[in-house]
Amino acid sequence: MHDDAQHGPLAGFTVGVTAARRAEELGTLLQRRGAVVLHAPALRIVPLADDSELLAATEELIEDVPDVVIATTAIGFRGWVEAADGWGIGEALLGVLRGVELLARGPKVKGAIRAAGLTEAWSPESESMAEVLDRLLGEGVEGRRIALQLHGEPLPGFVDALLAAGAEVVGVPVYRWMPPEDIAPLDRMLDVTVSRGLDALTFTSAPAAASYLNRAEVRGLLPEILSALRDDVMTVCVGPVTALPLQDRGISTLQPERFRLGPLVQLLCAQLPGTARPLPVAGHRIEIRGHAVLVDGALRPVPPAGMALLHALARRPGWVVARADLLRALPGSGSDEHAVETAMARLRSALGVPRLIQTVVKRGYRLALDPVADATYGE
Repeated sequence: MHDDAQHGPLAGFTVGVTAARRAEELGTLLQRRGAVVLHAPALRIVPLADDSELLAATEELIEDVPDVVIATTAIGFRGWVEAADGWGIGEALLGVLRGVELLARGPKVKGAIRAAGLTEAWSPESESMAEVLDRLLGEGVEGRRIALQLHGEPLPGFVDALLAAGAEVVGVPVYRWMPPEDIAPLDRMLDVTVSRGLDALTFTSAPAAASYLNRAEVRGLLPEILSALRDDVMTVCVGPVTALPLQDRGISTLQPERFRLGPLVQLLCAQLPGTARPLPVAGHRIEIRGHAVLVDGALRPVPPAGMALLHALARRPGWVVARADLLRALPGSGSDEHAVETAMARLRSALGVPRLIQTVVKRGYRLALDPVADATYGE
C-alpha cells in the first residue's frame, strides 16, 4: 500500500524495547519503519573480569584440559580471552583452546575465534544450540569433559542432556545479568504497558522477560501487566527460549522463524498493522493506530486525549457515545464534561478532515460511519 511505503508499516505505533545489548540496533530498525520506540533495559550485563568464578573456571581448564570447548557468543568469547589476558593467563588459555575440539555456535562466534588466532572444529549453519547438542550426542560424550562458555544465562536443557549421556560439563561464566542501575525507565515502561500506551513489546533474552515480570510483581502490578500483554499489547520474542518466562504466565508470544533482530522487526511489520481495523467514515478510509490515524493513507498524529476519545467511538462505530462515557475514557479525567469538548476540538483539528465525527445534539458524538458499512459494523 502506498501509505506504508510513505510512512513505514509501523507508523503510528509505539513499540517497547527491553534489551540491554543491541538495543540501539533494534530501536533504529523499528524507527526506520515508522515506529515510536520506548526503551527501558530490563537488565544490565556485567562482565566478570574481576570475578573469581571466571578466574577459577579458567585456571581449572588450563590445569585439567577438557575434550571439548563450546563457544556460544562472540561477545562472551572475546570477553573471556580478554579477561584471561588481564590475569596473565591468556596465552595458556589459547594454548588449551588450540588443542581441544572447539565448537562455535554460529558465524559471529566463529569470527571471534578466528580473530583470537584459533580455528573452530565445527560450527552449525543455524546458530542453534540444539544442532550443537545433536552433533555431540552423535559423536558420543560418555566420559568426555565438556567446557561450555555461558553468556549470562544458564542453558539447563542443553547441560542436562549432556549429563544424562554421561559427559562431565564445566560452565565458564563470562557475564552475569544484573538489575538495571536506574530502575526508573523500566518502571515507566510498566506504567505505559498498564495504560495500553504500547502497541507491542519486544524481548531478546529470557532473563530480560523474567526481570520485567519480577519488577511488575514487586510493584504489585503483575495482574494488570498480564492482562495488558494477554489482551492488548502484542508481545514479540526473538526466539522460544526468550518466550519461556512469559509462556509460564500464560502469555502467548510471536516469534520469527529465524531468531534474529531483522526477522523480529519484519514480523512486527507484518502483524502490527493488522491490529488496526480500517473503517469507512464520511467517504474516507480511516485506520486507528496506537498514537496516530491514517486518513486516506495520510498519517495524522493525535494527542493522547484525542486517541482515547477515538478508541471509545471506534468500539461501536456509527453509534452515539454519550459525553459522560467519553469523559470516563479521557486519561486523568475529572468531572467536567467541557474537557470532552476541548479534547474533541483538538481531535477534529488533528484529523484534518471535517465531518468524520458528528456531534449529536444533547446526546454525544458518533463516528460518521458510511451507510454501506452499517450492516457490517453496526451489530
